[in-house]
Amino acid sequence: MTKITNIQPDMSVGYESAKVPQSLMNSSRKEFGKNGCPKLRLEVKEGKIPLDLQGHVFIVSPVGFEDSTYGKGLAVFNGDGMIYRLDLDMQGEVYLKTELARTPCFYADFAIQKQHPTQSRYRFYNWGLMRYSLILGLRDSLNTAFLPMPFLDKGEERLLVTYDAGRPYEIDTESLKVITPAGSNREWRSAIPIKQPFPAHLSTAHPTFDAVTGEMFTVNYGRSVINLLDTIPSFEKLNELPDDIEDLLSAIARLFGREFLQPLFQETRQVFEAIFNLVEKSVEAIVGIEVPNFVYLMRWDGNGDMERWRLVLSDGSPVKIEQSVHQIGVTKDYIVLIDTAFKVGVEQLLNNPFPDNEPLEKSFRVLLTRPQSPDSNIYIVRRRDLINGQRPAACDTEVTIVAKKVILPLESIHFLTDYDNPDSNITLHIAHNCATDVSEVVRAYDESAYQPGRSLPSRLDGMLAIGQMDVNRLGRYKINGETGAIVDSQVIHDDRITFGVGLYTYRERLPSGEFPTKIENIYWHSWGFWEELMPKFIFDLYKDYKHRMLGEEVMRNLPNQKPKPVYLFRVETETMEFADAYEFPISYMISSPQFVPRKDGTGSSTDGYILCTVLTPESETQDEIWIFDADKLAQGPLSKLTHPLFKVGYTLHTTWLPTISPRKASYCIPVKEDYQALVNNADETVRELFERDIYPHFENK
Repeated sequence: MTKITNIQPDMSVGYESAKVPQSLMNSSRKEFGKNGCPKLRLEVKEGKIPLDLQGHVFIVSPVGFEDSTYGKGLAVFNGDGMIYRLDLDMQGEVYLKTELARTPCFYADFAIQKQHPTQSRYRFYNWGLMRYSLILGLRDSLNTAFLPMPFLDKGEERLLVTYDAGRPYEIDTESLKVITPAGSNREWRSAIPIKQPFPAHLSTAHPTFDAVTGEMFTVNYGRSVINLLDTIPSFEKLNELPDDIEDLLSAIARLFGREFLQPLFQETRQVFEAIFNLVEKSVEAIVGIEVPNFVYLMRWDGNGDMERWRLVLSDGSPVKIEQSVHQIGVTKDYIVLIDTAFKVGVEQLLNNPFPDNEPLEKSFRVLLTRPQSPDSNIYIVRRRDLINGQRPAACDTEVTIVAKKVILPLESIHFLTDYDNPDSNITLHIAHNCATDVSEVVRAYDESAYQPGRSLPSRLDGMLAIGQMDVNRLGRYKINGETGAIVDSQVIHDDRITFGVGLYTYRERLPSGEFPTKIENIYWHSWGFWEELMPKFIFDLYKDYKHRMLGEEVMRNLPNQKPKPVYLFRVETETMEFADAYEFPISYMISSPQFVPRKDGTGSSTDGYILCTVLTPESETQDEIWIFDADKLAQGPLSKLTHPLFKVGYTLHTTWLPTISPRKASYCIPVKEDYQALVNNADETVRELFERDIYPHFENK
């Protein structure tokens, strides 16, 4: 590994301990650029805005709900999606437009909270990373990522906003309003086999698009009855447990602790899984519900029905997702799925099931929380096999297709693929988030991993527990798509730069408008080390991590070592070298890096700018946008932008579009037609809710 020679000098003094910026937990739901409120003109705090910026940067972030902001168990990933658009096409000025992602379930949630508060049995509650109603179903929050879709007709640039537990929705790039889901309810299958108006559609936050063929690919998956029995209690009954049972559970947890109970639980769980594997069909017959494992690969041309294939292994058994499919990739000849280290699914309903009952909630957390898998299960599908798939809008007969399974050591959340796959070799660029669990959050009762008996700051209740338990790594692999053989691999790391690898960006478009077939440079950001975000619970969960590079003693001594700050860095994929990096000051936190090509530039993979959101210790209420020269990160930001009303909190993924325009595409799923069959199975109150509070918002759709 070649060392970076132009890295920003170390700015730490006296080994100052990083403090998480308070503005992280203070995102705003205020919308700009609608209903008479003008777009927000960001102010230049430092430097100058480059005059050759162009296009529009889209950012999405969870911003809590009308009835709950962060804290008291609400995870920072859980919240209505706020769509931000930075308009860069006015020389020397940057304007911001925002819009909440208002889906049918958004209006149902709002109506029950604000207009019909007496109907509490229908209310949505925050359950870990999800928001769920026992009667109505799962919220599709649309708060995670985007997918640009330049279909072959070249008529317009279309854009999806996405979520791991819901259908993706297309938005109008000009107004930012939600227009239509990609696929009707009939075309998607719920992970929970209960008839509810808002089904639990597990999908991917990163569907993929082939600009050469004009096809979008995504997934829809669910789990077997074993997984459901393992993770779903009778919620209503659990909330009514007698006090003496609660006291008993709490006492057991306190007396024996996690070190004794959790391994015992895991061993007994394995025994019960083996038993259930023998009698699964009998269990399904008894309860009258079939809940198999299923993974559908779905394809869409932007105009007609969704087409799908059910994935099986070479022996005919179904592909089984253990955690989530946070991202998928496309090459010229293959589709790549990875079972990612981000626990999304019905088990998240037990992540924080009793926010108002701390002893009981704490007991369940100790007993049921499992670490992420330390390895990555990869599934490769040949595109030439995608012939005559099922169109579920018109036919119930499923079509199966074989996926090749490959196991890589080290877990991952995000990855990229080169489009070209010469000699059937897929090039995979992957971030290995070793012993890092971004599906776990800090709880109000959490004890510090480094100061025994001392609680973590209550102001961070709900923030990600990103005190990762080992150095993260970056890999480049060549995998043969036909045989599954790993032809070549190279994995790099740096004890400071890759301590907690986060989000990424790269140049996705050439000046011609075409997409590059090979990724030459990837920009990543890292979280660094935050003592305030390391609960003892998470430390203990991952202290026996099997791929460990930094020993447990080193991890325990981190607060006394040189700080590991946040970085924005670039990796050259051919040489797998850290080519450039900027080290942020202590107590600064960044997210959402986005590459913006330079106007009239050369088209090289570093010719442009990197924009990112930055949270600083200087303000408890406002955040910033920093702009870097993509070829000179170490020189620091060219410009810092802010505004007293710019409060974004913890932003997630981004995208860039060269132009925006009102949506012209005719594809649209009528809302009433989409939901009526599900609503007809519900009671009169639910039917009235849809007629009165949901359908009127979509009368023209």
